[in-house]
Amino acid sequence: MIGVAGCGRMGAPMLAALRRAGFNARGFDIRPPQEFGALSKHMTDDAATFAAGLETLLTVVRDVPQTEDVLFGAQGFAHAASLRRIILCSTLSPRYVLALRARVPEQITLIDAPMSGAQIAAEEARLSFMLGGEDADLDAAQPLFAAMGSHFHRMGGFGTGMQAKVLNNLLAASHTAMTRLVLDWAEQAGLDQRKLLDLIHTSSGQNWFASGFNQIEFARDGMDEDNTIGILVKDVESALDAVPEDTDTALPRTVQALLRTLRPYPSSS
Repeated sequence: MIGVAGCGRMGAPMLAALRRAGFNARGFDIRPPQEFGALSKHMTDDAATFAAGLETLLTVVRDVPQTEDVLFGAQGFAHAASLRRIILCSTLSPRYVLALRARVPEQITLIDAPMSGAQIAAEEARLSFMLGGEDADLDAAQPLFAAMGSHFHRMGGFGTGMQAKVLNNLLAASHTAMTRLVLDWAEQAGLDQRKLLDLIHTSSGQNWFASGFNQIEFARDGMDEDNTIGILVKDVESALDAVPEDTDTALPRTVQALLRTLRPYPSSS
């Protein structure tokens, strides 16, 4: 059985994609199953029920503390009797991920497979995965990734997928912060937002966030510790945790500070 632990904005559509592809997959979340609509009969909030027969675990929780709960703490799925493979899809500190190898039972395969694309890509099963692990292990897991995504980047051994992801998200965070700043300034200057976004999309300022501004579900959110803007702040911190000592971190810290100032943005007319 395949289990998806953490069925929020990303995990729930990933679980749905696995099931559409014919995999025997179910989800675990601390929220009650009835909150998951069409997925409710494939969900549980009972750790023992979820662990029974669990062979492959995908973690899609928010951060390191929640990952600790899933693997070793409140849920403790790393010690499920039938578990043979853990696929880490959360964005975490690369240092933390590498240290897991010494903590997880050696018979369990570890793969880091953080993904990118936001909720819309998860719903359309076209996520981009950054993969770290042994080639044979990645080959065996590829049918799962193919069910959920459309781009698969093998970065190297275990941990390299996470290192690539936090660097990618550092860029995504900077694009988010600067695009929102530009739109604020444009509003003050009386520019039409739609026209400016069309211009950016075909000009030197083009970036993922600006090009997808009207499709990305969090594009207009203000800063909140529990939303995607807050997660981006966390992801920048994960990138900073992995940099060598004496690295100049002033620019990433500025990006974090800008993200923390974001206010909710008016909906498009």
